[in-house]
Amino acid sequence: MNNPFIGSGVALVTPFKNDFSIDFDALKSLVRLQISGGTDFLVVQGTTGESPVLSAEEKQAVLQCVLEENDGKLKVVYGVGGNNTLAVGSALKQVPKGVDGILSVSPYYNKPIQRGIIEHYKHISTCTDLPIILYNVPGRTGSNVLPETTLALAEIPNIVAMKEASGNMEQIMEIIRLRKPDFGVLSGDDALTMPLIAAGADGVISVVANAFPEKFSRMVHASLEGDYDTARKEHYDLLPITKMFFEEGNPGGVKIALRVRGICSDVLRLPLVSVSEGLMERIVLETKRIVEK
Repeated sequence: MNNPFIGSGVALVTPFKNDFSIDFDALKSLVRLQISGGTDFLVVQGTTGESPVLSAEEKQAVLQCVLEENDGKLKVVYGVGGNNTLAVGSALKQVPKGVDGILSVSPYYNKPIQRGIIEHYKHISTCTDLPIILYNVPGRTGSNVLPETTLALAEIPNIVAMKEASGNMEQIMEIIRLRKPDFGVLSGDDALTMPLIAAGADGVISVVANAFPEKFSRMVHASLEGDYDTARKEHYDLLPITKMFFEEGNPGGVKIALRVRGICSDVLRLPLVSVSEGLMERIVLETKRIVEK
């Protein structure tokens, strides 16, 4: 199975109202912004979507809202992961029609060895016919998926790509160097997207693109086309606010920018809290500069 997820993907935030209920109208506005802004595919219920604090029913409602508003325009990837292998497999069997792929994070907290990670993904791959994107994010999971593990898992027919957020360029380039041609490598770090595509990666699953899909997709597509003058311009223009977005955790920063753009509020559910006043002021100013440029 070839990797169908190439270019600028966005890990959608989940907008909330002031009473912490899901703001479905704002979610629809966010989807429309992505469609008009040049995004290539949508990722629903990744960590950026605050998936740990949504109920199973809320996750399904968010997914259905995105599917209906998107109406087949962009590919939709749904986040289904966890550290209980059988539970993840069971959840995969319930994924509704209209979803184009699955993003599944490496098991967290219980820190399996590499063989355990392989067996986990082997099992869940049998629970769906959809293409699966692996997700390596050691800063959240407490364990690293080594290149040899990724390459072994790439032999499973419906495992089509790896979202790499290890921040280890040497590790990611080793995967790119040794992968088979139809296996995709996607950046999981916004700030590394342009250099990773230059090294041979296929795209990104981005946080920044929530707020600035136009500029971010322009940077990604220019990089993929080898137009590095344009790519570098956009990369360095977005780099300061990219750092700000992750300064006090995600998605607190990007939700400030989305509020400035009139898309949604900056409300988060506990245990996440709003960014500090000083950081908020900096994000507001930089967002206005980018939007008004």
